[in-house]
Amino acid sequence: MEAAGADLVTVAIRRVDLDDESSESLLPLLQDHGLSVLPNTAGCFTAKEAVLVANLAREALGTDLIKLEVIGDDETLLPDVEQLLKAAKTLVDDGFTVCAYANDDPITCRKLAGLGCAAVMPLASPIGSGMGLVNPYNLRLIREEVPDTPLIVDAGIGTASDATTAMELGYDGVLLNTAIAEARHPVQMASAMRKAVEAGYDARRAGRIPRRLYAQASSPTEGRVNT
Repeated sequence: MEAAGADLVTVAIRRVDLDDESSESLLPLLQDHGLSVLPNTAGCFTAKEAVLVANLAREALGTDLIKLEVIGDDETLLPDVEQLLKAAKTLVDDGFTVCAYANDDPITCRKLAGLGCAAVMPLASPIGSGMGLVNPYNLRLIREEVPDTPLIVDAGIGTASDATTAMELGYDGVLLNTAIAEARHPVQMASAMRKAVEAGYDARRAGRIPRRLYAQASSPTEGRVNT
């Protein structure tokens, strides 16, 4: 976590014993290292399930912050848009600060932002696939459709250059696990991801040059020996 420069760690409520306060428990360990915990509803297939898990997290952890995940099936782990939107509305209306995991669909992301989600988290590619940004065009459209809501690329990041590209597209952050956890040298990859995010952030704000069809000389033409 230190090598990655992480500010926030998301934890699946269904996979954590919220009553375990031992030294081996994940939650106290994260908090002792100054990391904020973002509970999530991973494993939920319906809006009803997601709302229930979110309320359990709020009661146990004392936070209104929730990463909303409502998936369609176990094979693709892609969001179920209908159930996602339904759950998002319910949770926002109930005072939750919702960060919604979504498809890379500009319309869905715009609707989530319109419902009042605090952040929208479109996938770059399926969870754990490591395929990177398979549709950067859609991710760019999402940034244009949702200009005022924080956007975080969630899922599919495979290597550092993917994180850089996401930031260059104007995203506010990346959420990743597998790219670091399954790397040959996880700590080194975590450090690479931190540098990649910083580079993409700086490049976005510096402004890239426009693409041109033809070459454009960068050296001055005055004073050439043949003129």
